[in-house]
Amino acid sequence: QVQLVESGGGLVQAGGSLRLSCAASGFTFSSYAMGWFRQAPGKEREFVASIRSDGRSTYVADSGRFTISRDNAKNMMYLQMNKLKPEDTAVYYCSASRNWPSYEYDYWGQGTQVTVSS
Repeated sequence: QVQLVESGGGLVQAGGSLRLSCAASGFTFSSYAMGWFRQAPGKEREFVASIRSDGRSTYVADSGRFTISRDNAKNMMYLQMNKLKPEDTAVYYCSASRNWPSYEYDYWGQGTQVTVSS
């Protein structure tokens, strides 16, 4: 079955960095665009970044601090987050989409908590 498993979340001080990972299985990873979303308490889920199936095109909401990448040989996707701010605190979700640009996502992970302390 399809699985998306996020890891790498945790507690970090403002200004610090984290690298989130998403391990994919159960589908042809290299044929899917992938995305990261986040949801903070009391807020709606919001787009963070997405990457085309071949990794050659990306959209990043905050490209000055976040970088999305993927390794199709390993069925992995990553989100490098630098200069973290308290407002980045949220549950971060990995997702997969058949389409690019990706307006709808077919699969979702369970999320990983990121907490940024001030």
